[in-house]
Amino acid sequence: MHDFDESGGWTPDEVRRFYGLDHESNKDVSEAKREEVTREVFRIYDQNKNGIIERGEYMARVIGESKTLPDFGYGPGHHGDDEYEYEIHHFELYHDENTKEEDLTHPEDIAHFAKHDREEEEAERLEERMKQAVLVDNIPLKFRRDPPATS
Repeated sequence: MHDFDESGGWTPDEVRRFYGLDHESNKDVSEAKREEVTREVFRIYDQNKNGIIERGEYMARVIGESKTLPDFGYGPGHHGDDEYEYEIHHFELYHDENTKEEDLTHPEDIAHFAKHDREEEEAERLEERMKQAVLVDNIPLKFRRDPPATS
């Protein structure tokens, strides 16, 4: 059981994470399909219907009944954060420890590092905003002395 938060049970969010349903590679999967996958997994494993697949429930099905998790055809699933996913699903397949930064030219590499750049820029922007004594954007327009010009 992939109990990501080590709580002793599997929540709907963890099922979605396991199947990679919230990952950007599955962005075209409808919310209805995502909910259908989650409901089906819970139908199979959540025997006491409390909304959490407990370790005992899972093991009873896997060991006692030789049940396996269904394959819904949405890819291999995702086991960790985006860094880990990039590492195991791309870098380890196409690169090695001798790869130089300038050799990381696959579209997946470019997208991965562009995402890092966006995250860094957002973090810097947020850091600058937090240095301001007053966050002007949080003041309703009607209370501002100099409202922004409208276009």
